[in-house]
Amino acid sequence: MISGGWVCALHVRTAGLGGAALGSDEEEIVYLAYVVIDVLTNQVIGQREFAVRPTRRPSEEIQTGQPLEIVIERFDEFVRSLNVDPHSPLFRLVTDGQPPLRQCLFPEACSKEINLPSYYARFHDLRKEFVRAYTLRAVAPAAPQPPPPPDHPNTLMDMLNYLGVAPYSGENFYAAEVQDMTAIIQRIISDGFRLELPETIDLVLETGICSKDDEIDGNCIVRARGLPWQSSDQDIAKFFRGLNVAKGGVALCLSPQGRRNGEALVRFVTQEHRDMALKRHKHHIGPRYIEVYRASGEDFLSVAGGATCEAAAFLSRGAQVIVRMRGLPYDATAQQVLEFFSTGEDPVQVLDGAEGVLFVRRADGRATGDAFVLFAKEDDAPKALSRHRNLIGARYIELFRSTTAEVQQVLNRSLETRTSAASTPSTATAPSEGLLPVALVPQHVITSGTAKDCVRLRGLPYEAQVEHILTFLDEFAKNIVVQGVHMVYNAQGHPSGEAFIQMDSETSAYLCAQQKHHRYMTFGKKQRYIEVFQCSGDDMNMVLTGGVTPATSPKVLSPGPLTYYYPPPMGPTLPPPLVYWGYPTPPVSPAHYYHPPHHPQTMIPEVVSVSGGSPIPIPAPAACPEWPIYMVN
Repeated sequence: MISGGWVCALHVRTAGLGGAALGSDEEEIVYLAYVVIDVLTNQVIGQREFAVRPTRRPSEEIQTGQPLEIVIERFDEFVRSLNVDPHSPLFRLVTDGQPPLRQCLFPEACSKEINLPSYYARFHDLRKEFVRAYTLRAVAPAAPQPPPPPDHPNTLMDMLNYLGVAPYSGENFYAAEVQDMTAIIQRIISDGFRLELPETIDLVLETGICSKDDEIDGNCIVRARGLPWQSSDQDIAKFFRGLNVAKGGVALCLSPQGRRNGEALVRFVTQEHRDMALKRHKHHIGPRYIEVYRASGEDFLSVAGGATCEAAAFLSRGAQVIVRMRGLPYDATAQQVLEFFSTGEDPVQVLDGAEGVLFVRRADGRATGDAFVLFAKEDDAPKALSRHRNLIGARYIELFRSTTAEVQQVLNRSLETRTSAASTPSTATAPSEGLLPVALVPQHVITSGTAKDCVRLRGLPYEAQVEHILTFLDEFAKNIVVQGVHMVYNAQGHPSGEAFIQMDSETSAYLCAQQKHHRYMTFGKKQRYIEVFQCSGDDMNMVLTGGVTPATSPKVLSPGPLTYYYPPPMGPTLPPPLVYWGYPTPPVSPAHYYHPPHHPQTMIPEVVSVSGGSPIPIPAPAACPEWPIYMVN
């Protein structure tokens, strides 16, 4: 509540859209205007305008002004020259609606790593203050009954017309809006009202525990897609900077293998903040644009909701940082984990000792090789994560920053009863005993043709995963098509050290091959130079289908009558069978293709026709060459 002190009208203009769409196009700020009013005297005591020069994409038309960080500093100096302390609780900014600060200033400052003064995180929305003040006056029993104010004034002109105040008519076009705001604020003060609806902007994402029995408002949830696979909850909170995320409100979605799949569900404090979040659809994290869609409360609970007392007790210890360990020896102990973090350079202490370590186990009690570790404060995070790929025994350990929702999700999945070992790609193994998995490779998964829009990688470390390839390709990773990473395995399920990548154009493939050929891939403490060649879809198909040329083989990708094939020379010239599990968008955890080995005179129990016909039992071929197995992202 402000009954004295100072208020400052703030007007923000970008190089793009204005009004309700302000900030929705991700354009930079080009103009800031401030007017400082002494509430006690209701007089303007200072005003300043600043032209802001864009720095990300400067245009020829906008070369005046100074960078945003300089403008912020200059205003701070100006306010202090008025003998006003802007950090005083009696100093408040006033904006025309929510977008100027929530959708423009805070997101841009975050992306440019500018630390805004703390007083920008508290402000008053002029439209809400106007409605509150004059709605109260309209219903006051002792006062004359004026007409009620508009419930949701859409423009400053709506408020000026209601108050009977003439709009600004001076020559300075850019200052018109801030001057109209000043006139409305002064009228509210002169009518005896106070600013009583303070808004705050949360700068820290708070952790919180969610139960599957909680009631979640479905009008406050969004789904973000296309996130970099290494994104943490803090990165996602930064993407939505300016909007208030609920406690524990970021839930990273996991693939069936337990890896992050580039999606997250985010819960905001109100529907108003959710609606503003939807306007950030196709805004960027680095070079990647992020899709933002509505989601339901059930969607959020299915990911973030916990069902185990063990997880609730672990997460209730008040840790600021959670780190996920992957690749632990199955017999690893809590003491080994404590020593892993407390020895060497920059030692860091685990919160509550052994109680701050939670091993992930399956329903039968067997270890999965994963664990979650708690740390007391944010400063511990870089120290802990600096041990990424350090060793416990002979195994290198992968470390990732985690979230409460991820802990819940991983533990829930680890305890689920699995009815089929092949129901998820993480448990899939190369088929044996002549069993042919039922599957079809759709036409869009593997390309064909003579256009050289693919690249072939050779010399990959056998331990390399899709994530390592994406890191190696660096800026070219954004040019990979959906499900465009194909890792080649042999018939025993072992990596062959090769992979094929489908790019979005021949140009992208050419540049990738030119700039990445014979570059080094760092894997743990090892470095391997990688050969990168431009190739066509037909070239790729010839390798992935066991060397059968496209000219002599039917289209393996086109839906055919059956999913079984015999390799030459024992049968018709057809490519071997494939198994495929699909995922929504790269970069995500890998799925698998298999060429299963066959054994002499083994009957394949069932092979379902592609068109949905009845299962057809057929005998396996008498002999079979070593077919490759390949895995696609």
